[in-house]
Formats: sequence, C-alpha cells, structure tokens
Amino acid sequence: MEPMRILHVCAEMYPLLKTGGLADVTGALPKAQLKQKAEARVLLPGFPAVKDKMGPTDLVAVIDTFAGRAALSFGYFDGVGVYVIDAPHLFHREGSPYHDEYQNAYQDNYLRFGLLGWIGADLTRGLDSMWRPDIIHAHDWHAGLACAYLAEMDSHERTKSVFTIHNLAYQGCFAPIHMAQLHLPWYLYNMNGLEYYGQISFMKAGIFFADHVTTVSPTYAREILGPENGFGMQGLLSLRASQGRLTGILNGIDDVVWDPKTDPLIPQNFDKRTLNARLADKEALQKEFHLEVTNSKPLFGVVSRLVHQKGLDLVLEALPFIMEQGGQFVLLGSGEQWLERGFEDFAHNNPAYRGNVAVRLGYDDALSHRITAGSDVLMVPSRFEPCGLTQMAALRYGSLPLVHNTGGLADTVVNSTVENVDNKTATGFIFYDCNRDALQGAVSRAMELWKSRKTWRTIQQRAMTRNFGWKESARQYLDIYRKLL
Repeated sequence: MEPMRILHVCAEMYPLLKTGGLADVTGALPKAQLKQKAEARVLLPGFPAVKDKMGPTDLVAVIDTFAGRAALSFGYFDGVGVYVIDAPHLFHREGSPYHDEYQNAYQDNYLRFGLLGWIGADLTRGLDSMWRPDIIHAHDWHAGLACAYLAEMDSHERTKSVFTIHNLAYQGCFAPIHMAQLHLPWYLYNMNGLEYYGQISFMKAGIFFADHVTTVSPTYAREILGPENGFGMQGLLSLRASQGRLTGILNGIDDVVWDPKTDPLIPQNFDKRTLNARLADKEALQKEFHLEVTNSKPLFGVVSRLVHQKGLDLVLEALPFIMEQGGQFVLLGSGEQWLERGFEDFAHNNPAYRGNVAVRLGYDDALSHRITAGSDVLMVPSRFEPCGLTQMAALRYGSLPLVHNTGGLADTVVNSTVENVDNKTATGFIFYDCNRDALQGAVSRAMELWKSRKTWRTIQQRAMTRNFGWKESARQYLDIYRKLL
C-alpha cells in the first residue's frame, strides 16, 4: 500500500520562518507524520526568509494566476518536502509576513493568501505531475480559501480537506468586492458560505468548507462553542461539533528542538537526574541581564508576544508585587507599543528594583531557550490560549509554568494546590479569574512553595517527565485523514 500523501498549506514553518506557535506546529507535525509512514509535504509563500534558508529547489511550474505570475518550486528542508510559491511582487517585503513596520496589515493580503489557498487546491489537480496529495491540511485563516477552492471542484476529483484553527481571533476578513478577483463565484457569498458580517472571511471559508475541522487543544474546542471565545462563529462551530466534524487535538512540541539534555542553545545541559546543573543556566541568565546572581530569589520569566490576548498587562500590573515578594523578573517579547513601553519604563525607571528586573524587546529564538532553561517560573497568563507551546517547553525544562486556566494551558498544567502536591500530580501554578489579584495569588503560592526547595525539586522532576511530543497527536490526525478517505 502506498503511503498517504498529505499537503500542509500554511503561512510559516519553523525554522524557515516563525512569528508564533503556528510555525512550530507546521515545522514539527509533518516530520512526525513522516515517522508514521505518511508522506507529508508543506506549501509556503516565498517570503524572503523562506527562500534564503531553503537552499536548492527545482522548478515545478510557472503559472499565470489571478494574483499575477508565480513560480512554484520544490525542495527538501530537514527531511520534509517543501513547495515554495515564488511571487516577489506579493511576498518579497521586509519585516512581518502580514503587516508593515507600523503594524498595518498589507492591503493586498487577500491576494497574497488567496493565492496560497488557490495553489494548494491546484496541486490536487496535477500542478505537480510527480505528486498529488490525498489530503489537504490547511492551517489558520491564511490557508482557509484552499477549502473553498476544493469545494468548487467536481466531486469525483475533489480531494478531502482538514482545516485547523490555531487562533480564532484572527479571521482574515476582506471586502466582498474581491470575490471576482479571487476567482470565487458570487453564489458562495452568503451566510452558508464565505459571508461574515458583510465581509469575506478566510477563517470561515476553512470552517465551512473543510471536510473536518480541528483545533489545537480539547479545552479550546469546547471554549469556541460559546460567545466569549467563539468570535461570532460559535453557531457554525456548534453545528460542526454536532455533525462530529470538530475535534480538539493537543499540539505537541518538537522534543528534539526542546530537549534540555542536548539543547545546543543553552549554556549547561541537564535532565531530571542532574537538576543541580540547571543552576548554571540560571546564573548565566542573571549575568546576561545584569541581574543579581543568586539562587535565593525565584526568577520569573516571560517569553511572549506583547498583545492583549496574552495577558501581559496583568503581569505589568503585578510586577511591583513580584519585586516586593522577593522575586526577579526577565522578559523577552515584542508587540503592542504601550506594553513594550510599559515594561521598558518599569525596568529603567525604578532604581529600587535594579538588579532584579530586565526587559529585552524583540524576538530571539536562542534567548527564548536560555530563559526557559534559566527561569524558575515561566508566566503564561493568556486571556485565552488555543494551545500554547511555551508552557510545554517550560515543563520539559523544569521551569514551573504559571498560567491562566484556559485552552491548552488548562490541558497541560496541574495546579500546585495542597492536595495536588500531596498526591504527587502538581506541575505548576494556575489562576482562574483573569485579573491582577488572581495572578498575584498564584505568584504568592509560587513564592511560598519556593521556600521548600525539596518539594520544588520534586515538582520540577515530575514536570520534566510529562510527554508533549508529537507522536500521539500526529496519530490522531492520521486517524481523521483515514476516516475521510
């Protein structure tokens, strides 16, 4: 029997290009599926970072499209087959793949990502004469139109599709005037189709037209059925759930990239049996950020995009409390200017806290590993979090996560209550009301537990035994594909 052929359609893939957790998933899931004897490939826009890192590729086709002329090339990266759409007039821009330096979305994003979906669908019709997918797996709104284009094909030739919601808050909405330009028939523009509050929604296209919809954690799959996290699509999602066409599958992390025993990006490698060596990572991090070098104070870390969803404004409000309780704090992140400015001002304008707080704005993959390895507590206070990978990496590295009880955070962290500490299940700290006081309560529990180093070490070792690799999640996706076929 020939292996199943899967095409992942997405906007980014680690380590070719990463702006968030989507890239981690599309970088790791195809590799996990290859290990399970499926033939998984990836389709990406030809952003400069992708083209620079891909290495040699072979030309597959040159095509005239509704978005202009584009070339499709193919090569292998880290063992995974990757198609790259080369259309410089659409993709060769400095900075973010999605917006300019002023955080304004590119006005032609409907063309840029419409083309991604269109070529994904066209690959099912023999655009590459050497390879044709059995399943199209589209990821987030950028790839949502792939499912709509597939739905318009004759039923006898139509490839089955799976659409994964990575974050329902970003929906890819554009003016309906673009329907014709995107080669979409007007009869698709209605409530039972692409129309969403007077606009075209690429996210809705994926949810409505895919043969099966998944989200990135079981809890998030339930949360998006209600108004608070459904962002206006809860009705459609509830219908999909009632049809048995909505599944929550917990993301994994790449357990080769995130392995403290072999990680080349951290100063000192360690595992659960050599936790004493981990102190060298904390000391190196303190020196790097000019913090007081001490193990008497717990070091709270943050690695995050600085946006409202991530709840970092609550951390900013709680920083004086963390300092007064005797903690240290280090942050790596970028995003909304008012949050960037708030953290920088706190770090630079409070002489009393000098040596205990540090902020680095920007994205630095290697530094994110060092903070994960060197912090005692990693804070993920998201208002909502479809899955979250930061807390999984933290657990693997013995940095106890402090999280809000939502989405994948609720699925992966066990609160350090007295009962859970006693019954040996605790792995981190959870707060339930999304406000400063609740977060400070979790900080207080962490500070109290820090006083008992023996108990803290036991919880660290238990956290490090949690398995969040991709093997089981990849198997669940393959099961869905098989049922569709």
